[in-house]
Amino acid sequence: MTGLIPFLEKNKELIDKTIEKYIPRKIDAAYLEWLAGPAGYKYDIGSIQKCIIDPTWNLLDRGGKRWRPSFFILITESLGKKASTLIDFAVIPELIHNGTLIIDDVEDDSDKRRNKPTIHNIYGTDVAINAGNALYYIPLKIIDGNKDLIGPSQTSRVYEAYVQEMINLSLGQAMDIWWHQGKNENITIEQYLQMCAYKTGTLARLAAKLAVIISSGTQEQEQKISKFAESIGIGFQIQDDILDITTSERDKFGKSFGNDIHEGKRTLMVIHALNNACETDKKKLTEILNKHTRDEQEINEALAILTKYNSIEHAKNTAKKIVKDAWSEVDPILPESESKHMLSEFATYLIERDI
Repeated sequence: MTGLIPFLEKNKELIDKTIEKYIPRKIDAAYLEWLAGPAGYKYDIGSIQKCIIDPTWNLLDRGGKRWRPSFFILITESLGKKASTLIDFAVIPELIHNGTLIIDDVEDDSDKRRNKPTIHNIYGTDVAINAGNALYYIPLKIIDGNKDLIGPSQTSRVYEAYVQEMINLSLGQAMDIWWHQGKNENITIEQYLQMCAYKTGTLARLAAKLAVIISSGTQEQEQKISKFAESIGIGFQIQDDILDITTSERDKFGKSFGNDIHEGKRTLMVIHALNNACETDKKKLTEILNKHTRDEQEINEALAILTKYNSIEHAKNTAKKIVKDAWSEVDPILPESESKHMLSEFATYLIERDI
């Protein structure tokens, strides 16, 4: 992966500059007129700055992998397009992603995000929810502002993809929320994978759909590359869940250790363990999850049960198989290129990363 890591690092600066084009660090009346039209009366610029812009950049400046825009770039280049002319579209899923992080942290009552207090703990829950929602809708202005670049037919398809994936995102989150409240004790692995396909796979899939549509790819390419993107999102979520309870570099990971156990999340590992555990272990694991405990001893007890039934290894193998199977469908429909090879490396990197 010698070429992939420098590629990701190189793109971070370009991606952030593009984001700043649409969400400047300091806003003025001209920006608000671009964003929402002339005020019928008078904007309070300061309140919008404090309640949307500042929280957004507080999170963005903490870093992040920015892998979804890089994924978009690799797909467009694999389809023979020059990504630099389409870079504005690449940041759409990244902005939505950061909106989901802000709102997820409210819903999960999380304390930390990327080694700092969560946005709602700094600015308040009301500000955080509003800022997160703004990041769901501001990207639509990117499409509107670049529709002449791609034409009416492609613009319509881009909007359709955007709307559908935002709906899917909410469906995935609904399942996740209901489960970690302990409201369904009989979750199947297939249901878990569907939840991941909607919750985490959605934005990878949106990045892929946008890239293929804007690059004038075929319907077959859109279908198969989108499925591959979805598999990466699922694999990324599974690896995220694994890191939550296994990483020895907790500060590097930027989250509280065992946060998913505290939240009561039914991860693939948990579902696998519950499906295979003896009644005593099943009862104990369920009890710990439903307590939403922060006690490290109890979290380690839950981890011991997951380890006992090889649930962590099962999750790793599942992620690898899903991505491998999806790539086998994409491989024949893309011409050979450096970007294509990096796409394949990209998937492996995301599901085997240690942060």
